[in-house]
Amino acid sequence: MTQHIPESAALDRNLALEVVRVTEASALAAAAHTGRGDEKSADEAACAAMRRALNRLCASGVIVNGEGDDGTQPLHTGEKVGTGNGPTIDIVLTALEGRSICARGAHNALSVVAMTEQGSFLKVPQHSYMEKMAVGAGLPDGIIDLDATPETNLARIAEARGVKVSDLTVSILDRPRHAELIGRLYAAGARVMLFDDGDVSGALAAGLPETGVDVYMGSGGAAQGVLAAAGLKCLGAQMQSRLLLRSDQDLRLAHRAGIEDPKRTWNIDDMVRGEVMFAATGITDGHVLKGVQLLAGNRAVSHSLVMRSVTGTIRTLTVHHDLSRSHLRL
Repeated sequence: MTQHIPESAALDRNLALEVVRVTEASALAAAAHTGRGDEKSADEAACAAMRRALNRLCASGVIVNGEGDDGTQPLHTGEKVGTGNGPTIDIVLTALEGRSICARGAHNALSVVAMTEQGSFLKVPQHSYMEKMAVGAGLPDGIIDLDATPETNLARIAEARGVKVSDLTVSILDRPRHAELIGRLYAAGARVMLFDDGDVSGALAAGLPETGVDVYMGSGGAAQGVLAAAGLKCLGAQMQSRLLLRSDQDLRLAHRAGIEDPKRTWNIDDMVRGEVMFAATGITDGHVLKGVQLLAGNRAVSHSLVMRSVTGTIRTLTVHHDLSRSHLRL
């Protein structure tokens, strides 16, 4: 007998296909600027395309963690999107993760959107940072702990997987602030996979077995942390995060965002409380997805990932676009 999994009124499977059209639109727009050395133009094109696509959604959406607080800019936090007809949903997004990556034609630039029922996403202050750690599915609950040392976490993960620490690969952003952590990971014997940029893709890589990444460690954007948590929830993974409070201003902004205990450690269900849909489209080739291929004759090929937490469904889509006949025209 086939098990029946009830559909959420807000997040049925038809909406999932609409969500991926949003990331396709922004990825195709950004791809036209790949390798041209202009971060601003790439980001503006991606944001404008994503906003147009979101406004075609048959939903009443609000962007919870967006591209900033400036109400004159597209995709700002608090912006209402969609047709206004259909379910009420909250949205977190990044139209172009890795602006410098895209401008340089480097690896791991993505366009990402996640949607959930109203009130389910953790709201975090804009431009804040958080500590993060993530591992994939199939490990005991509580296997990772931000309060434990990197060496302890590696030892726990290795023991649970039945391997040596030297068999583990850790993804981490290549930043000066991570120099000590990277040194400790090397000293512990783990492999390190450095990402030039792309906080969401680095965390997602830990949840996708085919990437070869076992754990993600380090710090990065708080809004990107919530977005990564949405994808990892669909993958049955584990994640812990905690705000990095670098000043009294950070503390005030956390309280203003409604966070009662800014020093609290959150897991995935704290950051994404309800059912969630997640879509990502590659802009440049990366560990998670291949990038957009722009072809002769105004054609393109995109590569996307679409996931739903309620079913655990993971779909990878390769789509051929005729841009001359499409609203995605570059």
